[in-house]
Amino acid sequence: MMSPAAVEPEWFSTWFDSPYYHLLYHDRDQAEAQAFIDALLRHLHPKPMAQLLDLACGKGRHSIYLSEQGYSVTGVDLSAESIAAAQAAAQEHLHFRVHDMREPLPCGPFDFIFNLFTSFGYFLHESENVVALRNAATALRPGGKMVIDFLNTERTVRELVAHEHKQVGGIDFHLHRHLYHDFIVKEIDFRAPDGTLLHYEERVRALSRERFEEYFLLAGLRLVDVFGDYHLTPYNEETSPRMIFILKK
Repeated sequence: MMSPAAVEPEWFSTWFDSPYYHLLYHDRDQAEAQAFIDALLRHLHPKPMAQLLDLACGKGRHSIYLSEQGYSVTGVDLSAESIAAAQAAAQEHLHFRVHDMREPLPCGPFDFIFNLFTSFGYFLHESENVVALRNAATALRPGGKMVIDFLNTERTVRELVAHEHKQVGGIDFHLHRHLYHDFIVKEIDFRAPDGTLLHYEERVRALSRERFEEYFLLAGLRLVDVFGDYHLTPYNEETSPRMIFILKK
């Protein structure tokens, strides 16, 4: 009897747990991230000790800063390695747990949900994106708001840099970007210190504003605002680097 074919792991389940992921992106701009959070808080006006969820929180850089501003924060992420690192900052009003956004949230309800730094659109099947949004909507209090920070797909595709080389920590990363079956793909090739050749990929669905709006309708979320950058200036399809959606339940 033939054994069933092995299911290939989803790219994010291996890459995000790799130490090389954190090495490649070690220089992310913390000051920019905090300025973005400040702008969001000024716009959203959460009440003191509001219940906030950082959905796909990584190692918790946004969660930690939100907690420092006086809110009760829960950070969830699929990556066990990232959550293990984030746990070092956990305290009474800051909690972290491993969770797949395609599954109903085991905590809540929340006043605000944040999904930041293009932490959406990774799944192979488009229906999974709607499931993830429905789960988030279910975890929101009535009248609660959700923020989704995504790349501006139109501009990103137009300005896609096909080849890039980065040397970080003595490792040469060779990056190749291209479009494939409705996904923006980044292939990452490098040689590990022991000489092993490694290959990883990042895939994010090339979602337009119109496609997002279809998702929101299916998830029962109402679009309130769309901003185009981390200063919360109005979205412009041609020039904005980001699509930042403010949604209300």
